[in-house]
Amino acid sequence: MKKLFTLVLLVSIPLLAGCMFPEEQLAHNAIPYQDQLQSVQTAVENFQKDQGGILPIKTLEKDTPIYHKYPIDFKRLIPEYMAEPPSNAYESGGVFQYVIVDAETKPTVKMFDLRIADLISEINLRIKIQGYPPFKDKLAENIYSIDFEKLGYSEEPFVVSPYSSQHLPIVINHKTEVYVDYRSDLYQAINNESHEFQNGDDIRNILIKSSPFVPAYSLPYTIDSETNEPVFLTN
Repeated sequence: MKKLFTLVLLVSIPLLAGCMFPEEQLAHNAIPYQDQLQSVQTAVENFQKDQGGILPIKTLEKDTPIYHKYPIDFKRLIPEYMAEPPSNAYESGGVFQYVIVDAETKPTVKMFDLRIADLISEINLRIKIQGYPPFKDKLAENIYSIDFEKLGYSEEPFVVSPYSSQHLPIVINHKTEVYVDYRSDLYQAINNESHEFQNGDDIRNILIKSSPFVPAYSLPYTIDSETNEPVFLTN
């Protein structure tokens, strides 16, 4: 009983955090406005020019996943390069984390929805409380679907795709690391856009070519040269 109470209490924390803001403000702060993205891009470029190539980013561990690795440090941009963070940024009570991709070649500002992080954290917490990962079907080498019923879910949780609004499933690897499965989005992208991918290439960047979003909490994917379909890139 105590374990169940702890689960309910801790899983509720991300949901309660949203209650701190009026509903109208929350709706406004959950829209990926293009002009806000561009204003941050301009601020980053001006900062980098003035600082001899340095980017206004927070320092994270070297093994941080590539699409989370370079979060923007708005404290370094304010007030000289912009008055305040965008209203939809986490720092302003919004739901988006602003990040930089292609940091070493062509620094470009993108974002991801932190509500994905909330769901991942919730699933991780349930796994931790249960004491073991409930692997279900093997999807690829060391990658599995999850038996969510064993984690106490009445319905399988999912992420709404920022690219297609499809429901994206959650998967887990042999290290008990939880990820979002973007294969359906990648399938659409590689069949609708020209590309020169070969088996062994990480194809995730095709998703961000014409989108403000990065594929947050994603595993690497490559292309099956015979079927022209996305598959998990495993060693």
